[in-house]
Amino acid sequence: MAFGVFIHRTDSIYDDSPAERYQFPSQYLGRVSACINDWIVYYEPVKVRGSRGYFAVARVEQVIPDPQAPGMYIAMIEPGSYLEFANPVPFSGSNGLVERGLLNDAGKISGRAQSAVRPISPTDFNRILDFGLEDRTPLLPRVDDVDSPFVREDSIPFIAEQERVRFPTLISRVERDRVFRRVVLRAYDERCAITGLKLINGGGRAEAEAAHIRPVEANGPDSVQNGLALSGTVHWMFDRGLISLSDDLDIMISRQANDTDSITGLINRSGRANLPLRAIDRPHPHFLAWHRDNVFKQ
Repeated sequence: MAFGVFIHRTDSIYDDSPAERYQFPSQYLGRVSACINDWIVYYEPVKVRGSRGYFAVARVEQVIPDPQAPGMYIAMIEPGSYLEFANPVPFSGSNGLVERGLLNDAGKISGRAQSAVRPISPTDFNRILDFGLEDRTPLLPRVDDVDSPFVREDSIPFIAEQERVRFPTLISRVERDRVFRRVVLRAYDERCAITGLKLINGGGRAEAEAAHIRPVEANGPDSVQNGLALSGTVHWMFDRGLISLSDDLDIMISRQANDTDSITGLINRSGRANLPLRAIDRPHPHFLAWHRDNVFKQ
């Protein structure tokens, strides 16, 4: 097993869905296969406009031939392992390269940096993880976190290991929920996507919550494209199928709702959900369709 870096770009010609699958040609089969049952980080090249740098972490579950494309393979991502960084990590910072294993003996960037798939040392992996999950501008925790139905286990202490990945941060549901909340609320400027309200209490805490479109229990990833910033009541209605969204983000109200007039009074006057600040963070139709098919009460 080995840690790896997978290069991905939003305008990729490959059939990628980072939270679920990564398509690659046969020349990288050995490198990708070495990552099976281990963790990788996703990296977007600096040449991409608005590059996010190192932007997410995931675990490779298996590698299979692509049945639709001869000569191509697919790295299947372990369900529930994908986690977007709260802070995208640039290729190079004030202290130089973050991925220091790319330096050659002369201290220059080696040709390995151009590889779409490359191994990465545990030390470099942990460094990227630390920067990516660091809480630089903390959102105050919800005061009801202890009793919240969305918290499903006690916090696991953070354990630093010199030569292995920091597993507690990556596998703890509590820690993942905290990172997911930061990512989603920042994407929506802490504003509810359905009501349009941005309510902040006297202590600076946002009222909005981070909702998974496809729940974790149904293998929904901790991806901003699988998230919505929702006020508490709206979150409750969304999870129970009383409201949903079309692929065009039109707000849909269930015919089984007992008080449609009040629900209509809560939602945006436009009848459409607010978009996140960046187009790349927009809810993915794949997850919206799942919610309509499996949760929404027609």
